[in-house]
This record gives sequence, structure tokens and C-alpha cells, in this order.
Amino acid sequence: MRVSPSYTASYRIIIDESQIKISRVVDLISETGAAITGLDVADSDRGEIIIDLTCNTRDSEHRRDIATLLKKTDGVNLTSISDTTFLAHVGGKIEVQPKMPIRNRSDLSRVYTPGVARVCQAIHDAPMKSHFLTVRSNSVAVVTDGTAVLGMGDIGPEAALPVMEGKAVLFKQFGGVDAWPVVLDTKDTEEIIRIIKAIAPGYGGINLEDISAPRCFEIEARLRNELDIPVFHDDQHGTAVVVLAALINALKVVDKKIEDARIAVSGVGAAGTAIIKLLLAQGAKDIVGYGRTGALAADQTDNMNPARKELAEMTNPRLVHGSLKEGLKDADVFIGVSHGDILQPQDLAVMADRAIVFALANPTPEVDPIGAANYAEIVATGRSDFPNQINNVLAFPGLFRGILDSHVKSITTELLRVTATAIASVISEDQLSSHYIIPGVFDQRVPRAVSQAVKKASQTLPKHEIPVQEHTDN
Repeated sequence: MRVSPSYTASYRIIIDESQIKISRVVDLISETGAAITGLDVADSDRGEIIIDLTCNTRDSEHRRDIATLLKKTDGVNLTSISDTTFLAHVGGKIEVQPKMPIRNRSDLSRVYTPGVARVCQAIHDAPMKSHFLTVRSNSVAVVTDGTAVLGMGDIGPEAALPVMEGKAVLFKQFGGVDAWPVVLDTKDTEEIIRIIKAIAPGYGGINLEDISAPRCFEIEARLRNELDIPVFHDDQHGTAVVVLAALINALKVVDKKIEDARIAVSGVGAAGTAIIKLLLAQGAKDIVGYGRTGALAADQTDNMNPARKELAEMTNPRLVHGSLKEGLKDADVFIGVSHGDILQPQDLAVMADRAIVFALANPTPEVDPIGAANYAEIVATGRSDFPNQINNVLAFPGLFRGILDSHVKSITTELLRVTATAIASVISEDQLSSHYIIPGVFDQRVPRAVSQAVKKASQTLPKHEIPVQEHTDN
């Protein structure tokens, strides 16, 4: 396991230079495999130096091993240990800030009572004005029940809250969108739908997050039909958008067309289903989805739930049966959104020439990316420590920026497809390579390109008719 910024530790130590040199301490820690990222002198007094030593470790056990080593080293006094990941979460990661100062009584009368009553009355008379005269114009609810969080599964609403806060930070940082975590202490589908419908008047959009399949399909479908604001399930559609963006460019590199490609998808839950549907919308013809029992096929749908049956009937035109490993034969593309280490690199040897492998399970990909590169021309993962990181942050901030600015009522498949092509277009064809098929998450061109593409594509969609030029109640 590699060292990671997720396990950054900071050790405050007092070094007695008469007994040991700082360089020796650095060597001892480096020998454990840690990557030292900071060595800051906090104080020095008569031969004793107080140092904050920061390093990336492999995991919590590695962090504790370093602490034990320091405690045993003569001339070193360990006084404190900080896990910087936990420090980043102390007190939460988001806060509310007013957009205008309240400096005097006049400001107060406009922002709150009595002036606010005029705005309330204007919205009462024309409810759609809430999309212009309130925070609703730039706000998204990030909603979860905590049943399918990251790679951890059903950990509950309280434990899911740090992830929702992090999502809110990304919305603001990359899209300028104010997002609010909403964690629900219920797994009941009907209750979740009722709660979201009840809070919807306070938001311009709903981002569903980490809700387990197949409930997430019904929740999203019902809310899309019953609300007049956009509803987006990021685990499904955010993943699908970025996968399509990466695949558009990867196929250019290997000189293949999506309509000719044989595509094997491992994992037919929320993400896999959305990926398959979006690839079909882009023109893919030959996709085979694989679950735990093997290939989905239209001639073997007995006892399937409706969502999986629908998927089986729209894919696998050759009626392929059997395991994923068998299905890789002559496949041009493998997309994994399932579980880590289900394949060995040599299993990819049967794929077509110039194969594409997207192993997106996190934190452990379906196949070792380094080994996979011996058999596939292009390899992508969901991790930041390998080339070609497929990360949803490339999609949802710019997408919501565009739909909020356009006041559209729903997110269509075409908007998702346009989002994907906009992400792909950020990299010019002369820049493309096997190690550069998708922009980096900090590429500021991405949210701009996405929001502009969404605004253009949304011109023919139903919108909230908001008097954007009207600044009074008359």
C-alpha cells in the first residue's frame, strides 16, 4: 500500500542535538516508508529544537509505528501527534456567511424586518420569484440516507455527514454553488421522497448522494416526476458523465468508434446502470453488463428486479453468457464499477488490441493498474495517484452551475451527454495521449466549459419563468 495524503500525520518532537542529529531522525522515519512533507522548526533553546515533522503514511497503523519509533529513539521527545485529516474536519468543513454586512439600522430593516415583508409578499403573489429573490437561486440540497457511502456501504446518516460536507465544499469551490448537507435518519423510500418534496421549496436543485440501489432508482425517478426543480443522483449520473468523457477521448487515442466497440461493464448497480444508458445514448451498440452471477442477457431475466431486467433487455445484443473473465475475450473496453481485485492483469490478455481499461472501484481498483498497463493501451482509475483519474468533481459543479443559471426544471439525458462532451473537449486532440484522456480535477477550464455547454443545450428545455429584470414588487 502506498503512502497517501489521506493519512498525513504531524509529530511535534523535541530533539536534543547533543544526542541525535535532525538528519538522523529524518532518516529513521524515511526508512519506515513514510514520505516527509514538512520539517518546521517551532522553537530552539540551548541545544533543544522543537520541530513539527509532517509526513504521509500508509495507514493508521503506520502512523502509530512511527510514534513508537520516535518514543524509543534516544534524544527525541514526542510531545503530540496530529492526524491532519481529522483536523480538517474539526467543527465541520462549511459555514454560512452573509453576502452583505449589517452595519446600521437601515441595513437591518432591509435585510430583515420590516423590509423583508415586502419581498415575502412579492413571492407569495408570484412563487417563482423565490428562484430570484432568495438563496434558492444558487442552492442545492445534498441528500443522503447513508446507505451506500463511498466504499463503506451502510454507515448511517451521522457517519455520512462528513462526505456530504465535503461534497458541499466541492460544489462551492468548483462551481460557485451553495450546497447544504441533508442527512436523513430513515431508509424508507416513501418517507425519503416525502421529506425531499417537503424541503424542496428552499432549494434550486436536489443532489441525491450515496443511497443504495435499487431504492435510489425509484427515489430519483419519483422526484423527477413530482418536483419542478432538477434532481440529480451523482453516484449514477455524475459517474456516467465522467466515464463517457474519458471514453470519448480514449477511443480517439486508440482510433476506434464507440458504435463499433465491444464494451464489458462490471457492476450493474446505480453507477453501472447509468453508465450503460449514457453510453447507449452516445451511440454504443454492443455493451454487456456483468453482475455477481455473470452476464445480463435478455433471455435470462427470470426473478430479476425491474431495473436489472430493463438493463438486460437493452444490452447484450449477442446474448453473451458466462463470467466476466470469459466476457473479456475480444472486448475493446472494460469498465469496472464493482469491487477491488476481481481480475488479475493477465486476465486482460484476451481483450482486443489497443484495449481500454477503466478500473474505477475505490480505493482498490478491479485490477492492478500497473499490471493492467502491460495488456491495455489505456488504463484509468478513480484514484489520484495514477494517471487518468475519473472523478465526479469534473461534472457536477459545472452542471449545476449551468442548470441553476438557466433555470431549467429537469436534467435530461441530453444535458448529461453534453456535459460529458464538454469535459472531453477541454483536451485538444493534439494533447491526447494514453496517459492524458481526462482533464485534471483542478483544471479551471472544466466547470466553465460544462456550464456554458449546459446553458446552450438547455435553451429548448422547460424553464421557470422568473422576472430576472424586475427588482421591485410593482
